Amino acid sequence: MHVPAFHLGACRERLSEREREEVSVVASVEITDAEFAAYERDGVVCLRDVFSSDWIDLMRGAVEDAMADPGPHAEEYANAATGGRFFGDLDVWQRQPAFRKFVMESPAAEVAGRVMRSKTSTFFYDHLLVKEGGTAERTPWHQDQPYWAVSGRQVASLWVPFDSVPEDVSVEYVAGSHLWEAHNPYHFDDGSPYEGTDLPPMPDIEGHREDYRILTFALEPGDCLVFQAMIVHGAPGNPHKGRRRALATRWLGDDARYLKRKGEVSIPTTDPGFADGERYRGESFPLVWRSK
Repeated sequence: MHVPAFHLGACRERLSEREREEVSVVASVEITDAEFAAYERDGVVCLRDVFSSDWIDLMRGAVEDAMADPGPHAEEYANAATGGRFFGDLDVWQRQPAFRKFVMESPAAEVAGRVMRSKTSTFFYDHLLVKEGGTAERTPWHQDQPYWAVSGRQVASLWVPFDSVPEDVSVEYVAGSHLWEAHNPYHFDDGSPYEGTDLPPMPDIEGHREDYRILTFALEPGDCLVFQAMIVHGAPGNPHKGRRRALATRWLGDDARYLKRKGEVSIPTTDPGFADGERYRGESFPLVWRSK
């Protein structure tokens, strides 16, 4: 389906005066040597207290607006037979001003760029994930980047929860797997593999958990996870009463390029018209942050 491009200036003008005033001015976020080292070693790092309560409050309301008005790529991931609800939507920033504000003005772009050790952060897309209480459905083990038409090592996601996330429902990561080869993606709805990629299948992580060093983190609103796009990750269901609302924003650094992959590709959702090896650019993929 076609997702229309938009004009950033016009979108910003649609923000209400209240939205303009309610978010604090962003200060540069401190990232320690130990946090840089964790990302490089494990492929994921947890950063605490990155986003102010103003950002969290703004986005909680924005999530409700987005779920009430889902886009063309919205999906219900949970199996109806198992109960609960697992809602996902893509490119919400192209429709909802608060999501756009988060992308363009929150600390997300700077944090992703600095953790990737990139001089720039170009926005790729956003992915809203809401796992309601009582949802048994797992997020299966996978790597992100094989789903995407992107090459490069400076490619990362920034996962921000808007609710408290106990460790037993938080995202799980296979430490060091960002250094593995690419594995074949598969469709979450029925488990069928992508066709024509010539990539090997993902190992059975869940059936052999003891063979891997699996990392997970209890999170509070304001914290975030930054993870490299090749790391193998998944997530449990949510047996608790509380919701698990989160936004994953995807970021491209200096070495990221458009890649014409073999076989199926899910992201971008439409052909951007780039030649193989070109930088992502333009209104749909804006350069949001550059180091001084």
